[in-house]
Amino acid sequence: MSQPRVLAYANCDTCRKALAWLKAEGIAHSVRPIVEAPPTVEELRGWVAASGLPLAKWFNTSGQSYRALGKAAVDAMTDAEKIAALAADGKLVKRPVLVAGETVLVGFNADAYRAALK
Repeated sequence: MSQPRVLAYANCDTCRKALAWLKAEGIAHSVRPIVEAPPTVEELRGWVAASGLPLAKWFNTSGQSYRALGKAAVDAMTDAEKIAALAADGKLVKRPVLVAGETVLVGFNADAYRAALK
């Protein structure tokens, strides 16, 4: 498996926990700043499918970007519009996003990370 990649936001507590866990476990990884380099439309299409999660679970519903759009507006979007919105604003994406080979995890759960990476 290639080195895992983590899309993270420096001011995100959950991202910091995930990165600390990876460091403590001695797992080499790369970090991509999700705000400065959000996932592309093409990446999102593949990653959403690989994650097995519904597209709605990819939204950071507690963030300012999501609140500015509003739940009703997001719910009214087509899947293509949702993916375009996520690609346009990294703060809309629930984080961290772990990409490890064919495995894609959204959010941080130590057990899920352990299962995917060990």
